[in-house]
Amino acid sequence: MKGPVRITYDRGTVLVWGARSAPYCAWDPRVGALRAMAHRYREVREALPHAVDEVMDPLPVPPLRSDIRLKPFQREALDAWMERRRGIVVLPTGAGKTFVALKAVEELSVSTLVVVPTLPLLTQWAERISEAFGVEVGVVGGGRSELRGITVITYDSAYLRAPEIGNRFLLAVFDEVHHLAAEGYIEIAESLASPYRMGLTATLEREDGRHVHLLTRVGGVVYRLGPRELAGEHLAEFDTVRVRVRLTEDERREYERLISEYREGLRRAGLSVGSLEDFRRLVMRSGSSMAARRALISWNRARKLAINAKRKLEVLEELLESHRDDKVIIFTEYNEMAEEVSRRFLIPLITHRTSQRERQEILSAFRTGGLTKVVTSKVLDEGVDVPDARVGIILGGTGSRREFIQRLGRILRKREGKRAVLYEVVTAGTSEVRASARRRRALDPGGQGGG
Repeated sequence: MKGPVRITYDRGTVLVWGARSAPYCAWDPRVGALRAMAHRYREVREALPHAVDEVMDPLPVPPLRSDIRLKPFQREALDAWMERRRGIVVLPTGAGKTFVALKAVEELSVSTLVVVPTLPLLTQWAERISEAFGVEVGVVGGGRSELRGITVITYDSAYLRAPEIGNRFLLAVFDEVHHLAAEGYIEIAESLASPYRMGLTATLEREDGRHVHLLTRVGGVVYRLGPRELAGEHLAEFDTVRVRVRLTEDERREYERLISEYREGLRRAGLSVGSLEDFRRLVMRSGSSMAARRALISWNRARKLAINAKRKLEVLEELLESHRDDKVIIFTEYNEMAEEVSRRFLIPLITHRTSQRERQEILSAFRTGGLTKVVTSKVLDEGVDVPDARVGIILGGTGSRREFIQRLGRILRKREGKRAVLYEVVTAGTSEVRASARRRRALDPGGQGGG
């Protein structure tokens, strides 16, 4: 006599026993059952409503209560997500994405795994969850390995542990969800059977286009607002100002020489670059073609020269004088420029080489007003709780709209009477002008957060 159809969990996959077919499943002759990646569990279960479901083994969670009160737009975001209990919420830095997620955790009151990209965020999320609900929080990452009903885990640890713990959490929250789309990390989402999934980001789209993989692993965008839509009532009003500088004569000659070498290398390699995809082909070809390699090296040197132009420091000096009493964050592309700014203007420096203790001391002093200026190379772009500042100065960056929105978000925390300003110091007549134009599209209607 044929037994009932059963669905079970097996190391990042679900197995369907006793059925001839099921959506997203393939026959696995090794075990004599149908097998699908665990993220398809919800669809498989819905297609087999009468099957015996043995997939989830959730960790226990007490009833959750908090004092969190959502703003109207945050409530709209949560309601949009609750309709399907899957999907991505796109809100600017400082708009309270964390509160939306915490309220979702409270209203569902089910076992929850929060996946974060950095160790500082690991600590921040654990503290906020504990404060909100008064419960002990599991932490996995940074040398800790404690699983509880609500657990915070880094992407790196989740990549290693997801197949093992993939059926223990009914809700998965992916902070800075654009990271999840990376090769390797996407396997985290695939190995979790969690039927409820929420992605949080200020900047979803990636330059490599891999964000499309999130549609089936997390869900589509269910709610999106950009900085301009929230400025005034919920975020600080802001201005963006582009300041152009020119290369010195020596820099100009060197820049033109490098661009000439770049074009000659492209010609010899039989390549032309008119799009991001063309540039990716150049990078790929550089591994086997000496001409392509020389072109790429010349391009990178020319770009670095433009981004680190000497006259940017003269403009910076004027801006710092104009904003002597304001809190200012200075963003650079390269450590060399950040270090030069730190030396010349005696401004504390935060790079990837800065120890965690020193970073915390600098940010604490910045928060209390003991310091009013900080310079950084990318480290504060995302994943760090940065104290309020009124002024941002971009001395160098990529054409990424994500990077631009993240940096803008660092100065948008609302305060009575505050109007923030973000300066871009751009070298005229170089590739920096095009990069600035690309990243500013993030402020166009429908362009928020693009790569």
